[in-house]
Amino acid sequence: MKEISPKSLFGTTQDEWIAYLKDLGEPAYRASQILKGLYARRLPSVEEITDLPISLRRRFAEDFRRDVLHLIREVGSLDTTRKFLFELRDQQRIETVLIPASPALYGEKSDRRTICVSSQVGCAYGCKFCASGLDGWKRNLDAGEIVAQVLEVEKISGERIHNIVFMGMGEPMANYEAVMRAITILNAPWGVGLGARHITVSSSGVVPRIRDFADQPLQIRLAVSLHGVTDAVRGRIMPINRKYPLEALWDACTYYVSRKKQMLTFEFILISGVNDMPEQASLLAKYAARLRAKVNLIPYNHVEGLEWDRPDEETQNRFLHILENAGVPVTLRREKGHDIAAACGQLRLSTPQ
Repeated sequence: MKEISPKSLFGTTQDEWIAYLKDLGEPAYRASQILKGLYARRLPSVEEITDLPISLRRRFAEDFRRDVLHLIREVGSLDTTRKFLFELRDQQRIETVLIPASPALYGEKSDRRTICVSSQVGCAYGCKFCASGLDGWKRNLDAGEIVAQVLEVEKISGERIHNIVFMGMGEPMANYEAVMRAITILNAPWGVGLGARHITVSSSGVVPRIRDFADQPLQIRLAVSLHGVTDAVRGRIMPINRKYPLEALWDACTYYVSRKKQMLTFEFILISGVNDMPEQASLLAKYAARLRAKVNLIPYNHVEGLEWDRPDEETQNRFLHILENAGVPVTLRREKGHDIAAACGQLRLSTPQ
């Protein structure tokens, strides 16, 4: 991964800290002091790690940048979802969402919290139901900016994060190296220390990266944004289907499930008159059963400037029952954060007042 100067404080791994300290003639145990200060004690900067010599702290302050996220605005939903608009060091902006427990999806206890993090400023993939791509792609986030979202939201909310989903702004698989570096830091016992099974990466279907993801050793969950089970339907909703049609995607998913113990998830946004027909449900059941995948059905969330509508409840339930009757593990997600534009597909570069 290309280095940013100065180095990213929260994007630096334990091995990199040890190598850096060795170049300075410092003992390796200093790395443990640094990492304990940043993650176990959650100190905001190296200057506050007072068990380090002051001369070393000053050197760190010169060589490393703290990945500061400036909170521009926070809004709260009636269902207690909270959305944060952060400004980055170059004045670009991202959104991050703190979601209350969803027992039907995660089997969570009532006090569990999930954070939905962004991996890019904007998005270049142009999915036709999603607000994040309406303003185009600006740049990738680096690993430190991804990790900082978790640390900042925990600090602001005073609540511990139990699950991380890469379902915010951007396509995580298009920023693969930075996302995997961030996951390493979020998962490691010397870092944030969150179990791999509590981390989910979502993709619109970047086939080569799904294969790479299958080959990495951590048991991180994969969610594929499917939204159509024929090329004609999926291609209408997701431009990526032209480059990676369903046959290629099915092959990549088959490879993933052959390599992982984790169950694959298909995310399927129900759009009225587009993909909510019984024929789509039957085909989805067929492929989900073949891949031993579970399905999350998500009624479309309104996005200003887009043409779609969500189907009525009768149509939603009919689609759900076809999958249930086929024995497919399925949930119909009652979306959280819809009233503050924090639900699936609604994240953008601004936050409503």
